[in-house]
Amino acid sequence: MSMDRPDATGLRQAGKALEESFFAKENAVLLRKLKEKAEVEARKQALREIANIKNEAVIDALIELDLEASDMAALSLVPLVEVAWADGAIQSRERGAILKAAAEGGIQPGTDNYALLENWLATKPGQELMDCWKAYAHALLESLDDVVGNELKERLMSRSTA
Repeated sequence: MSMDRPDATGLRQAGKALEESFFAKENAVLLRKLKEKAEVEARKQALREIANIKNEAVIDALIELDLEASDMAALSLVPLVEVAWADGAIQSRERGAILKAAAEGGIQPGTDNYALLENWLATKPGQELMDCWKAYAHALLESLDDVVGNELKERLMSRSTA
């Protein structure tokens, strides 16, 4: 009695294809996880540099809130712009200091963020910018625990003072 069975070569080839398919899927999952981990680490490093924060708990909390380095740069620049306009005009020294702080925060010439900042330095922003900044800062601090929030406030104040 003859049964229709694949020959040994065909069975080995089918097994090899199944194995390769399994490992290809596993490799894709592992590669995706590695890429995601690298992206998170890059975001953490950018936040460390821009906000000058060394405390990993603060960095982790900011990442959990899905904050980007540009968010932190804007958070620290709005008060500088507001203070620079306090006397009704931006002095060249103030302008230079703000642009230097922006560059240190990763806001480079040619970017939309830089163009927006230049606009704020050329034309005094309306009160709504400061109101928006206050609301954002308040909401951010409310979403952080006291230790993390206090360290973030300290860093922002230190940077604004500098």
